[in-house]
Amino acid sequence: MNMYATPEQFAATNKAGVDALFIFAQAQFAAFERLSVLNFNTTKAAFEDSVNQSKALLSVKDPQEFISLSTAAAQPALEKAIAYSRGVYELATQTQAEVTKLAETRTAAMNKTVGTLLEKLTQNAPAGSDVAVTAVKSAMAAANSAYDSFTKAVKQATDMAEANVTAATTRVVKQADKKTGKKKSS
Repeated sequence: MNMYATPEQFAATNKAGVDALFIFAQAQFAAFERLSVLNFNTTKAAFEDSVNQSKALLSVKDPQEFISLSTAAAQPALEKAIAYSRGVYELATQTQAEVTKLAETRTAAMNKTVGTLLEKLTQNAPAGSDVAVTAVKSAMAAANSAYDSFTKAVKQATDMAEANVTAATTRVVKQADKKTGKKKSS
């Protein structure tokens, strides 16, 4: 068995790297496309709401009706702004999950490749090189452990951020409901 990498192994590794880059690029383009659709729909709805609000305000006959219409428009506008923010947040979270999954897949593939290479080196290594091979294996295990810890910390931070966004959104809606005197049906 040969302990050196063959041209086919290099080619396969390079192809896997290029494939991963394309998958990453596709995920980013898909996220950009979803964000563009969200922005377009939000802008279109805001324009339509603005036109309708303007028409309603132009037909006002007294100041009380003007105040009433302006107040009535505030709550739906706030709810739409919150819905837009949620949409952007969900899109970012989804994209992050896709990128994380890609990174995990690439890390697993790299670990498998390095593990296979180490096994080949171990089988063909000169006498006395056991210490060096063990050190490399130990370093890989430590790196994998650190990566796992980092991944868990990022997930915890993401979960905490999501809970905070949800709680803040709920508070803002409740405060707005109190100011407008509207009871929100859940």
